[in-house]
Amino acid sequence: MFIKKIGIDLGTTNVRVYVPKKGIIINEPSVVAISTLDKKILAVGRDAKEMLGRTPDTIVASRPMKDGVIADYKTTEAMLRYFINKALGGVKLFRPEVMVAVPGGITSTERRAVIDATIAAGAKAAYIIKEPIVAAIGADIPIGSPSGYMIIEIGGGTMEAAVLSLGGIVSSASVRVGGNRLDAAIAEHVRRRYNVAVGERTAEDIKIQIGSALYLNDQLSMEVTGRDMIQGLPKRITVTSHDVTEAIGNALEQMVTTIKEVLHETPPELSADVMEKGMVVSGGTSQLRNLAELFSEATGVPAMVAEEPALCVAKGTGVALENLESYKRSILASR
Repeated sequence: MFIKKIGIDLGTTNVRVYVPKKGIIINEPSVVAISTLDKKILAVGRDAKEMLGRTPDTIVASRPMKDGVIADYKTTEAMLRYFINKALGGVKLFRPEVMVAVPGGITSTERRAVIDATIAAGAKAAYIIKEPIVAAIGADIPIGSPSGYMIIEIGGGTMEAAVLSLGGIVSSASVRVGGNRLDAAIAEHVRRRYNVAVGERTAEDIKIQIGSALYLNDQLSMEVTGRDMIQGLPKRITVTSHDVTEAIGNALEQMVTTIKEVLHETPPELSADVMEKGMVVSGGTSQLRNLAELFSEATGVPAMVAEEPALCVAKGTGVALENLESYKRSILASR
């Protein structure tokens, strides 16, 4: 069977590719390794992520997406081409139609860049759909009903909060704070408190293993190795969950402010619906311990994490792609 349609969750941290009837067939980090000598692409995805922070001068491993948008156009195009070709399995008889999920808060210029990069990467047509809509579809929220539903999508680069009704966004806000910002805050905190520099991957490990949005009664701890800032030698230290909670406090505060902003702009009838049904939290970063509880405490609105939260956007993109005509209204731009 020839693949004619592909849905892509073009995330800051991960790229997920959905093919109708097959589901999510690719789930890899959005990292590209390039040779500085001849600008050749050496690795994409998982292989490239293994190189982060470990490359010689002749190789640069980087993320071409920053805060949910394209930071490096050429590298993003190459990355998209790699994932589209991988999804097609080398059979290139047809150029596929590609739907890409993007943050709700991106500008028209940033949106155009995604469309252009997707077309240049080999798509016959590129459709752009807002992440809050596809995240809600992927979380099995009936967005077409005349009732208010609130979705909070937190990825690596952005956090989106939106109230949806009748298939569209009624009120929304986006802040460029996500998992990567939390990792950076953890690394900075460890550097200040322990005089030890840790890499991006170690900071992410700390967040996943012992991180919590609220202070835990029973502290968790883990040993990590970094570079002593004074002596310049490797040093092993023990980091606790309290360290993480303290480190990410400001970033989480920005997320809470964004949610309150959306609730403030929501019409009263829909506010009542949201209060009754609660907020659904999706995205990879939503898996941080006690994050839904923090949102619930701060707003007074019940919050629950979606099933398979990291895959909601990709699954929703696939559903929207399979029912393209029904979702035409929700699509921002196409070419």
